[in-house]
Amino acid sequence: MQIKDAVFGYLSEPQAEVAGPPPWPGVVVVHDLFGIGDDLCQITDRFATAGYLALAPDLYSRGGMARCVKAVFSQLRAASGRAFDDIEAARSALAGRSDCTGKIGVVGFCMGGGFALVAAARNFAAAAPYYGMLPKDESIFDGVCPIVASYGARDRGLPGAADTLERALSRRNVVHDVKEYPLAAHGFANRIFTGPFSRMTRIGGFFYHHDSSEDAWRRVLAFFAQHLR
Repeated sequence: MQIKDAVFGYLSEPQAEVAGPPPWPGVVVVHDLFGIGDDLCQITDRFATAGYLALAPDLYSRGGMARCVKAVFSQLRAASGRAFDDIEAARSALAGRSDCTGKIGVVGFCMGGGFALVAAARNFAAAAPYYGMLPKDESIFDGVCPIVASYGARDRGLPGAADTLERALSRRNVVHDVKEYPLAAHGFANRIFTGPFSRMTRIGGFFYHHDSSEDAWRRVLAFFAQHLR
């Protein structure tokens, strides 16, 4: 669907016979480095099956991954820019629908997890970052919504991130559930096919881990049910 101007996204709607009649709460799903692919669409569909209007904005809408990824990462590090505007546009698009309750959560994976952490202070009712990069400025956590975060102990790129986030949120009395999975690495909740590079990604500490992924899914749905319904 078109969210605004040249920004598009993937929308998945609940089925009333499964999720019950509208209105439903919403979830903005922020993609990882690889953009919107089959894995991200399946995750978005799974939120819809659980009873959420789910919308994944394409942060690469303005030119594709090759042209946009550097700029989007720069915006994440700066905690400002068009990508955040696009996430807010997705939230507003859901909130403006007659079949939405107006309570919107945000979930993100890898790069998207970093965006979800920063966006937690921007009009969302709950946030679920998966292995998201922590913002350099810890004051970003001032006034954030409740956060349920998931990290892998074997994630070589984010050592100690779960503990750091836990302490930052505890100091601010933010309602939170932060868990580090001992057998999981980066990307443990994403089924991303990397073809001939699959062995390299595993060696680099990036692979799907079913048990950790399913436990994180259970925690996120329970947390969202508490704060979005």
